[in-house]
Amino acid sequence: MALIEWQERFRIGVPSVDYEHQELIGLLNELYAGLGSGADQEDTVAFLGEVYARISAHFALEERVMRECGYDELAQHKGEHEKLLDDIREIMDSYEDGIFEGSMEELGRRLEGWFAEHFRTCDARLHKMLPGDNFSLGEI
Repeated sequence: MALIEWQERFRIGVPSVDYEHQELIGLLNELYAGLGSGADQEDTVAFLGEVYARISAHFALEERVMRECGYDELAQHKGEHEKLLDDIREIMDSYEDGIFEGSMEELGRRLEGWFAEHFRTCDARLHKMLPGDNFSLGEI
């Protein structure tokens, strides 16, 4: 079972960005699959750390592109990124402390909801404002 299923509602209409978002979700699912059903606390924290690192790298690239283009909603967009990273960090901390009461499926639902809304709103607006279709995760 995948952590996050790709859905058509995630599409923003920019082919390269849609592809990269699919790749990011695929990576999260690959990391999750590698976690296995009998994962212990240490494996789970390592998984969350890798998720955090990969998402953070994607956000850093997006934010660099926004700065370079003089994007007018950089602060708000960056704030959304920081909110998700804070949420992931809180989950990591609670796993490390042995007090996380949720499940990986709950984490998947939270990430899916966040990505769906972020792709549909913030990223769609960003990529409509960019000059051309020049944003690529392949640069990371």
